[in-house]
Amino acid sequence: MPYDFSGKVCLITGAASGIGRATAQKMADSGCDLSLCDINLMGLQETMRQCGRKCGLMVVDVGNSVHCNDVVQDSIDRFGRLNFVFNCAGVNPTAYPLTDTTDEYYDKLMNTNVRGTYNVTRAAVPHLQAGAAIVNTSSIMGVTASANYAIYCATKWAIVGFTKPGYINTPTNAGVLAGPQAIAEAEKMIAFGRMGTAEEVADVVAFLFR
Repeated sequence: MPYDFSGKVCLITGAASGIGRATAQKMADSGCDLSLCDINLMGLQETMRQCGRKCGLMVVDVGNSVHCNDVVQDSIDRFGRLNFVFNCAGVNPTAYPLTDTTDEYYDKLMNTNVRGTYNVTRAAVPHLQAGAAIVNTSSIMGVTASANYAIYCATKWAIVGFTKPGYINTPTNAGVLAGPQAIAEAEKMIAFGRMGTAEEVADVVAFLFR
């Protein structure tokens, strides 16, 4: 499906291969300016070549908050704005019985898959304007457990929880959030600072039906 993202800027992590590269190509074909990062510089350069346009490139370990702050700031300095963020960087799973996993393996997956998404999102949010969007990458293992993948499953479940929207203002929630004080407390936990509306959910449903 063709899109027109001319004049928009997208930051993509994990852009050196796979889904990140394919998304970079799709966005480039749609006219979007790109800021690409990964730990693999050669892969990034190949992605830029396949995109057929000059992109911002930076070697970034998303588990390092300084790196994430730097790539977001570079995007702003280079393009003057940031419209989209695609958190795609991640460590693929390896089948290990839990008793065979190590602290180092746990830290590697958590730092990239969870902390990385958090670091980039936290750095980007202050620069986003109305109409901006962040897309985070989970996995089927973020909703369905799998033997010998406990740590990976945990990281992807975390991304689902980090990304899911909060309360929606519907009659069925009126009993759960009775009174203005309960509503105010719930709204503190929502990124928008307010409850979502049924109409906003309807917009998403219609979009998915296109």
